[in-house]
Amino acid sequence: MPPRSRVTIRDVAAQAGVSVATVSKVLNQRYGVAAETLARVQAVIKELGYEASLVAQSLRNHRTNVIGILVADIEPFSTELLKGAADAIRGTGFELVVYSAGGRTGDPQGWEQRYLTRLSGTLVDGAVLVTPAVDLEGLPGTPVVAVDPHTGRSPLPTVDSDNLHGGQLATEHLISLGHSRIALLTGREDLKSAQQRETGYRRALAAAGIAVEENLIRRGDYDHDIAAESARELLAGPDRPTAVFAANDITAIATIEAALELGLRVPEDVSVVGFDNIPESALCTPPLTTVQQPIREMGRRAITLLVRLINGESPDETHITLGTELIVRGSARALTLPEDRRFP
Repeated sequence: MPPRSRVTIRDVAAQAGVSVATVSKVLNQRYGVAAETLARVQAVIKELGYEASLVAQSLRNHRTNVIGILVADIEPFSTELLKGAADAIRGTGFELVVYSAGGRTGDPQGWEQRYLTRLSGTLVDGAVLVTPAVDLEGLPGTPVVAVDPHTGRSPLPTVDSDNLHGGQLATEHLISLGHSRIALLTGREDLKSAQQRETGYRRALAAAGIAVEENLIRRGDYDHDIAAESARELLAGPDRPTAVFAANDITAIATIEAALELGLRVPEDVSVVGFDNIPESALCTPPLTTVQQPIREMGRRAITLLVRLINGESPDETHITLGTELIVRGSARALTLPEDRRFP
């Protein structure tokens, strides 16, 4: 069966028995249409499923009432953030369109700039960029908000979380349980938030008087497979760490899986703490102790900030950092090594 052709404004006019100009008045809520005619045209629009072209609408009104969210890929972090964006968009008069690079983000010129240029002006009134990898200032007349930008605060309005404090919380929790040989599976080295989590790890160890063992710091890259390989290397030897802080929940879950493959028990043989508190963290076995960053709230705040910018309003703040907190579950426990191997 051939694909159904797009319903046009002329189709609506023909079926309603009115002019194209009358249908246009109805669509744009202009005066000069009798109540009976208005009702008939609206009924035909509903029956035919007519939707005005965003491009045509933007040319007429200089607005599309659509907000774009640009993500590198659809994964647990961006999924939770999109839920918050969807919460915030209700009642604003705007709609959301999600544009994913599908993980193809290796372009040194920046996928964000290319896609932002493609969408701005005729398809969206503004955009939320999720973890943009380059410094951007947006496009003239196009409001843009960056969530968790790789480079940290930028010329753009930003929303992020307190990653440094979160890294400290995770490490301090393990220290409080008696662990001193605490490994770190890092995040992506190009991401400022990952660097801050590592800084929090190092600061917590230093504050406790524990020397950092550089051989216990391994790549995680926020990638399941890379983290699993690093975890196997860390845990396979006899002098393995007693605890692992993974820079996000995906790598923490990979660590738990690697430990089980090696015949180790979590948390009896090795304790694991993650970061993010994505839904999967509560569902793994054992449930993951993790640092919660309010991802969904980050999505809400980004949309709220962007809507105000699009409407020409002055926001209360343009750089928003949300708090992080420790969520204690079952993947970490007090060290049970002999006294002479415990941290005092």
